[in-house]
Amino acid sequence: MKAAPTEIEIYLRLLAETPRRLTKATKSFDENRLKLRTAKEMWSVNDILAHLRACVDVWGDSIERMLSEENTTVPYRHPRQWIKKTNYRELVFDDSLKTFIIQRKKLLKVLKRLSFEEWSRSAMIKGREHTVFIQVRRMAMHENVHCEQIEELLK
Repeated sequence: MKAAPTEIEIYLRLLAETPRRLTKATKSFDENRLKLRTAKEMWSVNDILAHLRACVDVWGDSIERMLSEENTTVPYRHPRQWIKKTNYRELVFDDSLKTFIIQRKKLLKVLKRLSFEEWSRSAMIKGREHTVFIQVRRMAMHENVHCEQIEELLK
């Protein structure tokens, strides 16, 4: 999938919006509500944030490797497996969100400095070629779905 400059801007904007959406949606809720699981929704808001953080860890690492290595193969890691190696689900929501926001600022700083050609840098992951653009698009779309999920949960 080739990136167009307008598409790059769309996904950068979505990535920048995620921390704001999470902050806005959760600001008036206490820790107990943010960690509440129900029969209807097995993931709490805190669980969803933990999942997003794991996704950023995995996909962000692949982006870093694409940018720093030539003709690389990135071992496949699924965020749901990676999260088991973290304490993200146990963290205080506000602290975890602050860490997510810092991590996002660092990622956006890197992405905004990329030349158009660098968006096409790639790596093999699970036998398929992935580019920086594909990973960013994937992350942005995935986060958008989970932001909508959180917004709906907290209505």
